[in-house]
Amino acid sequence: MASSNPAVPASENAAPPAPHSEIKALSPVEASKRRAAYKAVEDHFDTSYKYIGIGSGSTVVYVVEAIAAKGRDITSRMVFIPTGDQSKQLIIEAGLPLGSIDSLPPVEVGHTKMDGVSALQVATGLQDLGLKGKRQSLDVAFDGADEIDEDLNCIKGGGACLFQEKLVATAAKKFICVADSRKLQKRLLTTWKTIPIEIAPLAAPTIKRILITLGSPDPVIRQGGSAKAGPVVTDNGMWIIDAPFPPLCLAADLKHGDHGDGEHGTWEVHHLGRRIKRIVGVLEVGLFHGRNGIQVAASGEEGGGQKPVAAYFGMENGEVEVRTSKEIHGVKSRP
Repeated sequence: MASSNPAVPASENAAPPAPHSEIKALSPVEASKRRAAYKAVEDHFDTSYKYIGIGSGSTVVYVVEAIAAKGRDITSRMVFIPTGDQSKQLIIEAGLPLGSIDSLPPVEVGHTKMDGVSALQVATGLQDLGLKGKRQSLDVAFDGADEIDEDLNCIKGGGACLFQEKLVATAAKKFICVADSRKLQKRLLTTWKTIPIEIAPLAAPTIKRILITLGSPDPVIRQGGSAKAGPVVTDNGMWIIDAPFPPLCLAADLKHGDHGDGEHGTWEVHHLGRRIKRIVGVLEVGLFHGRNGIQVAASGEEGGGQKPVAAYFGMENGEVEVRTSKEIHGVKSRP
């Protein structure tokens, strides 16, 4: 469950240090995103941090702006990890040090003693370099969402970056979501009607048929529109299927005898996310569910969780509403 903190008036929410005329030039929705982004950075960006995840989408533009405003004396000591080409360009244009999720160093390194035989085996791929120890985690990851329910489950993937977004979120000690008020709904698939699913193109026909049997009436391969003829191709060379489903239940919604596994026509968020992920050819599912980073740490495991520990919503009245997770117990069985 998530708790709702009192909304923060705009005068108290770390308003951007930009001229008033510049803020007035933004539309009300964009101004609300900006306020939420600055408040999230104020609350969750620490100058002692080393590795920062930067997500994708329109709201993250203001997150990067707020971080860059801290000054290069602070940000030059950090490494910023993107979730795709868009956020990579944001990081570069803001003058922030760029890293990548696959180059995080190990916490501890132990080297295998290398003799002539070992060197030959490494060269031929029969033996690795013997690097030992855990990999560094991101201190925090900031990202947006297409829709967020009252338990802080999210739908992401409207920008076709969902695999790398989930890769970064689950590598972070805490994932912070930033959005405008339209994205907050009681249940997922209320206003955002489809689940983005990143798939191997070769598997598209089979995956579409399976999704229909699971209750999705009309899953479609996302097209590039006027910008590109044919399907959208992700940063990973994959396609996106947008699969509509009825609004998804939370565990508390389920009636006696209904496990939320689709048998009675209802799907609970966690069950549907795991079921779709099991389909051969699915790279990743745009449902961010299960555990958050606090739960993962409490269970003694490495890395982070799919769900945010807090979500910041820019409201139409100029305030920022903060929803924080209260699920801080360790849970080992839910990814």
